[in-house]
Amino acid sequence: MQAAEKPIWYPSEQTQKQSNLKAFWDFVEQDQKRSFPDYKALHQWSVAELGAFWRAISEFFSIEFTLPPKEWVNPKIPFYKTQWLEGAQMSYCQHLIRHRASNRAALIFKNETGLEQQLSWESLLKRAYDIKLELEAAGISQGDCVVGYLINHPDTIATFLATNALGAVWSCCSPDFGIQSVIDRFEQLEPKVLCAHGSYSYMGKYYDQKEKIKQLEDRLSSLTKTLVFEDDLNAWDLDDPQQVDLNPVAVPFDHPIWVLFSSGTTGKPKAITHRTGGMLLEQYKALALHQDVQAGEKFFWNTTTGWMMWNYALGALLCGATLCLYDGAATYPKEDAQWKFAADHQIEHFGHGAPFYIHCMKKELEGIFYTGLKTIGSTGAPLSKEAFQWLQQQFPKAHIISLSGGTDVCTAFLGGNPLEPVYAGKLQAPMLGASIEAWDSEGNRLIGKTGELVLTQPMPCMPLYFWGDPDFTKYHQSYFEAFPGVWAHGDYIAIDPSKGIQIFGRSDATLNRGGIRMGTAEIYGVLDGLEFLQEHLIVDIPVGSPWGGLILFVTVKSPLDSQQLETIKSQLRQHCSPRHVPDKILEVEEIPVTISGKKMEVPVKKLFMGVPLAEAATPGAMKNPKALQAFEQLYMQGLKTT
Repeated sequence: MQAAEKPIWYPSEQTQKQSNLKAFWDFVEQDQKRSFPDYKALHQWSVAELGAFWRAISEFFSIEFTLPPKEWVNPKIPFYKTQWLEGAQMSYCQHLIRHRASNRAALIFKNETGLEQQLSWESLLKRAYDIKLELEAAGISQGDCVVGYLINHPDTIATFLATNALGAVWSCCSPDFGIQSVIDRFEQLEPKVLCAHGSYSYMGKYYDQKEKIKQLEDRLSSLTKTLVFEDDLNAWDLDDPQQVDLNPVAVPFDHPIWVLFSSGTTGKPKAITHRTGGMLLEQYKALALHQDVQAGEKFFWNTTTGWMMWNYALGALLCGATLCLYDGAATYPKEDAQWKFAADHQIEHFGHGAPFYIHCMKKELEGIFYTGLKTIGSTGAPLSKEAFQWLQQQFPKAHIISLSGGTDVCTAFLGGNPLEPVYAGKLQAPMLGASIEAWDSEGNRLIGKTGELVLTQPMPCMPLYFWGDPDFTKYHQSYFEAFPGVWAHGDYIAIDPSKGIQIFGRSDATLNRGGIRMGTAEIYGVLDGLEFLQEHLIVDIPVGSPWGGLILFVTVKSPLDSQQLETIKSQLRQHCSPRHVPDKILEVEEIPVTISGKKMEVPVKKLFMGVPLAEAATPGAMKNPKALQAFEQLYMQGLKTT
């Protein structure tokens, strides 16, 4: 008889008692004059009583309205017609800077070249004030667009603060985006000002951006000014203790705060526009309650400026924490560079993409053990059971929080709960206010079975609109065509009421073999445990096409031998199903990924179904475009079986 699965982490009594979630729970019970026996009951209230819940969030976190809401929520279908906090006005920037303090750093910055600096609130606000003056001189006012082609540098934080203080709209791409991909994004916004870093370093290589900046200036006809920053801190006044006031303007709840973009790997990226008030409320809830970020702590999440996690991490400042920035490759100059960064600065909250943790596990890194970590966050891809267990062994006291959400909402629907145990391979719970269910193709709710992730109630973090989509056509097609009246997110999940939620990957990449549906994450979870494999990607090509069948692409340290091939097949046969044993296993040099590190399963599938490369993916939106070119050559050459 198989032993019952046990949690890998339990919250201590002290952890529970001191958590923000427990304090909020107590606040709600007193406010509502009712008792919630468990988290499930609290969550059910949060999605059934939307107005009461979001009012409680605003009151618990002391949201400062320059004009209070006339009504908290007026739900409508489709969800994008819902009216949130009608009449309310506030400033996101004001809430970020209200926690400024002279006795702790606002930012801690390090890059791979060795530059390392703690930055005071005084120096951050002085730099933001100077940039604000330049934006004002360029004619920037409320509603105008400011765009960035910037690295993960303190200048980027300061530029956002300056932009938001003026009530302008922010959007940013990182320098690893190709020029055409940047144009495809920014030209939709007709920005007035471009801010860019003139150079940067990555993996020890120097990149001069001046020619790219010139190309952007030539092709973005709406620009009136360009601000070019250096990648050092020479422009900063690091010692002046003078207090500077940004005087941020208040804007309506629905005023755009920033525009994020879909990956754009298979077409022109969608300009996903978020509302100011929605981001303010959501970030307090997500970071303070579910990740338990508290005032005085230090928060780090490895990200580029073009990934939603950069925007999400800003919420650490809302919580009164110090935001830690690292610019450069995660494993350069040494594999443990960022773990050392965490140890050197006694960071409490450490976040990264799941592939990084899997990489560390396979490398069997030593000397990374910093016992002060309070949480370890993971997102971008499902974190395998093996990686959960390995991380917990290295950091026994840390709360491992796997998040799932996306650019669409600039947050997570599923995440941490500091009051309950963690099971390996599972996300702990739906976040408060997120009405998550798993549905089959007929719209039936599923418990313990895999289905489509849907939201049956609106959230204020759902996009305000897509820029340039006035009749909501693209918006509706993106989320509401599969199941009328609810949001279909495109993920494949299973909900275990007692242990949490498992993510199986994107539903459009689900492997349906002989009627047995399985998410790609299940395959990858098994393969992550094989030390002789580095990376992997699997696609199911329909029968009838020239390359029909289940194809597994792998990168390896040394060529696979017959025994290793059989190990792959036997492990998948045993842990997944006999029908999910690959028809072909092919060695490749690289797995194609997006700039944010997500495996490009759908473009690869399209490519091997005969779709031309130019239509299957947009190279400028990829981290390694040459990888997909190699896949095209494989397709053309005839797919030689390993």
